[in-house]
Amino acid sequence: MRNIRLHVAQPLVEGAEIPLPAQAGEHATRVLRLVAGDPLSLFNGDGCEYLAVILAVGKREVVVRVQGRRVLHNESPLSLTLAQGVARGEKMDMIVQKATELGVVRIVPLLTERSEVKLDAARAGKRLAHWQAVAASACEQSGRARLPEILPALPLSAWLADLADDGALRLALLPEATNSPRELRFGAAGGLLVIGPEGGIGDRDIDALTAAGFSGLRLGPRILRTETAGLAALAALQAMHGDFR
Repeated sequence: MRNIRLHVAQPLVEGAEIPLPAQAGEHATRVLRLVAGDPLSLFNGDGCEYLAVILAVGKREVVVRVQGRRVLHNESPLSLTLAQGVARGEKMDMIVQKATELGVVRIVPLLTERSEVKLDAARAGKRLAHWQAVAASACEQSGRARLPEILPALPLSAWLADLADDGALRLALLPEATNSPRELRFGAAGGLLVIGPEGGIGDRDIDALTAAGFSGLRLGPRILRTETAGLAALAALQAMHGDFR
């Protein structure tokens, strides 16, 4: 039997009878065709999965009973933050989705020297909410019970100015770099990975990254598109230093 997983942004307690959020309830009944008596799993980002059953399906709400709780242990031991130059159109959605599946703990949408996407305050807020929904859906599919943190889009300079000195390995994917994923050594704080937008990382941004302690990372002899580069790098790092081994 398939395991239906739904993200609900609210506290979950064993034995509680709760209405699902409107969007989750509609997805469960109209898209997945669940009915009263059907089992499903809920998660809210606290690292646990809550086993539940549908009690009633009404016109306005779907009520479930939380029957059990289990802690999931499927987060990668390698803590990775993807700092991604904002890509155009659906490319950014795919990056957020796949990076979530690959186990990142944080995604930082960056506005860089060569960024082609312009976001005003209103549009930036809508995009953030959309990316958070994409990440939640990816967690539903991949079995994660912790959602990656997604920061609002911000200029590279602002992000660098606020970086904590926590020992995380600082990396930027650059075609001319010589360091390979195999040569890296991660500490407990994991790593930060910067990926440029369409057109790559500009010279001024490279200078800023170098001044902030970032080292270049090279994947191979071919230049990858922005929507490929970060995902390929994350997969390589998970294979060599995370939980793909």
